[in-house]
Amino acid sequence: MKPRALCLAGPTASGKTALALALAERVPLEIVSVDSALVYRGMDIGTAKPSAAERAAVPHHLIDILDPLQAYSAARFVAEAQALIEQIQARGRLPLLVGGTMLYYKALREGLDEMPPANPAVRAALDAEAAAQGWPALHAELARVDPATAARLPPADAQRIQRALEVWRVSGRPLSAWQQGRAAGAASSGQTESLPMVSLEPQSRAWLHQRIAVRFDAMLAAGFLDEVRALRQRGDLSPELPSMRCVGYRQAWQALEAGRLEALRDEGIAATRQLAKRQITWLRSTSVQARITCDQPGAPRQALQQLIALAGQ
Repeated sequence: MKPRALCLAGPTASGKTALALALAERVPLEIVSVDSALVYRGMDIGTAKPSAAERAAVPHHLIDILDPLQAYSAARFVAEAQALIEQIQARGRLPLLVGGTMLYYKALREGLDEMPPANPAVRAALDAEAAAQGWPALHAELARVDPATAARLPPADAQRIQRALEVWRVSGRPLSAWQQGRAAGAASSGQTESLPMVSLEPQSRAWLHQRIAVRFDAMLAAGFLDEVRALRQRGDLSPELPSMRCVGYRQAWQALEAGRLEALRDEGIAATRQLAKRQITWLRSTSVQARITCDQPGAPRQALQQLIALAGQ
């Protein structure tokens, strides 16, 4: 039985885009982006957005659908991705989900619980506490009430620490408990099996770090700073918005604000490495149908064969 769709995941700079385009030469497919940054218009260089030629060659979805002033959620992604999967299947094509926003994959494959909605008062209180004590102190609080969630979050991950503490304070139930219930429901419904995943996972961190550095340098050469300057000059965006918290954009915004442009390259590369580390950690703890050691000779061909086999071609 053919799957509803295929998922191609991996850390940033692991080669997902090139592999997806290679598969499109063999299998009639359409790409659904699984990337919380690619949804934003005007954020092209720093997100490594597929080029106009690539998007003309293969239909892409969930790219350039929002203004950076707007927020996007896992729940909205799930609703839109599920609708797209049905539409693409109806056209006789394979939906290929490609990206590195692991929360979106988790929500799509494991389902969403009705977790407490955002609470502005609680968030404001947490922001005030963070301003006074620092996010590492709030991370320590999270470790006391929800050690499982704290263990997977770095002490400076303000957005996720805030959400985890918000859920705890509003519901009295740890975020990890909500997520475990969701995973159990997904296992019983077979969602994970109907959306098989191939993951690209490098054996050598040095290999991935080199690719990250090369890509960040290419972004700088392509005018990434000018792109962020233009976003700042709009006047209606702020560094607290989800769009401006994206890796690279946050560091560029801070560098421009502080006049420390010489530090941007090192800070941007370091932040991207941390993102890749979190992505790899998540992949190694989730259910996938094939893990490809993407820094080994012949890895692209091996991954392509795995995807073709899973697609039932």
